[in-house]
Amino acid sequence: MSEIRWIQRFNNYKKAFSNLMETKHCIDENEINNIYTMALIQAYEIAFELAWKTLKDYLEYNGIKADTPREVIKEAFSNNIIENGQIWIEMMEARNKTSHTYKEELAKSLTTDILNCYVNEFERLLVFLNNKTEN
Repeated sequence: MSEIRWIQRFNNYKKAFSNLMETKHCIDENEINNIYTMALIQAYEIAFELAWKTLKDYLEYNGIKADTPREVIKEAFSNNIIENGQIWIEMMEARNKTSHTYKEELAKSLTTDILNCYVNEFERLLVFLNNKTEN
């Protein structure tokens, strides 16, 4: 029997989250520099893409249709999958900015947000979905 789509995507999300945490660990152990900043932002972009797509697949598995990242975030919030809908909207907007422009000030600000806030949101999602795979 083939795996359920959201679980397949979730396995990829877990790898992306692990890469993000590995980058965070490097930053925690060393001084932040341009290379770590770029690596962190890239790891964030990948983790965010897999997070919203995993949420989309999970919602669909549960009979809820949402197509865009914003719709997915709103549905995930209203269905108590994520706790901080506004932060997820900010995460989406940050992701959109990083893919269209590179500005040093934006990179510094985003790095701070990733390290101090967004990583926690990704981890909460990981815990929530891990619990669903164990049921």
